[in-house]
Amino acid sequence: MASDDEANAAAVARGEDAEAPEGKNWRRKGKHDKPKPWDEDPNIDHWKIEKFDPSWNEGGMLEVSSFSTLFPQYREKYLQESWPIVKGALKEHGISCELNLVEGSMTVSTTRKTRDPFIIIKARELMKLLSRSVPAPQAVKILDDEMNCDIIKIGGLVRNKERFVKRRERLLGPNLSTLKAIEILTGCYILVQGNTVAAMGSYKGRGLKQVRRIVEECMKNVKHPVYHIKELLIKRELAKNPALATESWDRFLPKFKKKNVKQKKPQTKEKKPYTPFPPPQQPSKIDVQLETGEYFMSEKRKSDKKWQEKLEKQSGKAEENKRKRDAAFVPPKEHTAGPSEPDKTANDNSEIADRAKSLKKKAKEFRKSEAQENFRAESYLASNEESRPKKMKSTKFK
Repeated sequence: MASDDEANAAAVARGEDAEAPEGKNWRRKGKHDKPKPWDEDPNIDHWKIEKFDPSWNEGGMLEVSSFSTLFPQYREKYLQESWPIVKGALKEHGISCELNLVEGSMTVSTTRKTRDPFIIIKARELMKLLSRSVPAPQAVKILDDEMNCDIIKIGGLVRNKERFVKRRERLLGPNLSTLKAIEILTGCYILVQGNTVAAMGSYKGRGLKQVRRIVEECMKNVKHPVYHIKELLIKRELAKNPALATESWDRFLPKFKKKNVKQKKPQTKEKKPYTPFPPPQQPSKIDVQLETGEYFMSEKRKSDKKWQEKLEKQSGKAEENKRKRDAAFVPPKEHTAGPSEPDKTANDNSEIADRAKSLKKKAKEFRKSEAQENFRAESYLASNEESRPKKMKSTKFK
């Protein structure tokens, strides 16, 4: 039976189809993986970390473990003031700490009272956070089992210093609004300091992973933090709907296209046609002096010539400066060809007055003519009316 199993395993390794016995499934990787009864149990929280019980390790630590971390000089005063808080928090877990101001280092080490073997790693992370300007009351929270930290190095992601400062400011936003929004959505404490970003939170809700992704993509200019905030807001709303728990959320998430700004093309010099012959040799200083005859002059004549050239240059410069000074005192040209502006306005006013007079005169004449026509028509009508009844009376009497 053992020989058959070895033959089948060898055949599978060679890539040949082996005849697997009933109830057996030969695989290269994970052949020992078997479903456990607690893998798919909904009542078990796989992310839960049980609190350490000192009774689990009554004997303590066999060896002394210690870690030391350097801190910058500007943190020295604050660490001196807040060291009692740090010392008291570590004393509860049986960890001793030392602040060395001469070397500029902090050291933590286990003692005989230490029971939790992982607490020394937590103490090392506490020292790192303190050296990265995290306040002591906030940094002490790292000693809890559910709290984790991630120190993201951003100094080497951007070479240009100006770009580095601009992209780091994107994480902060105006009045730290972007940083606060990321903290609320991820549930993490974030501190941007120098060339690092310190984040404190839990891996349970994928908060620290999201913070690292946001920071790295911002510094690499892949995606602005505001777009990440929009995605996190949408995901938070989608998580409330239990019907979408098993579906993909890609169709709900916004897709942002990166727009490349066109940059000015660098000016390239026109390439000269290739010639196998080297360029002609330039004349040396002595050759130029031989051509002008200066080579054969005495030192006195050379100095006199240089002095004369200097005087000519100075005189030319002096004349140019005088011309510039005199230009300020030259009076401007007067416009004598056309009338001045007040004369133009006076002429325009007189023309308007003449037109107004002529219009008034025409209006008066028009009114007079209308009045005469009306008067004649009324008199004519009145004379006709008087004459008609008389004729009627005469006819009646007849």
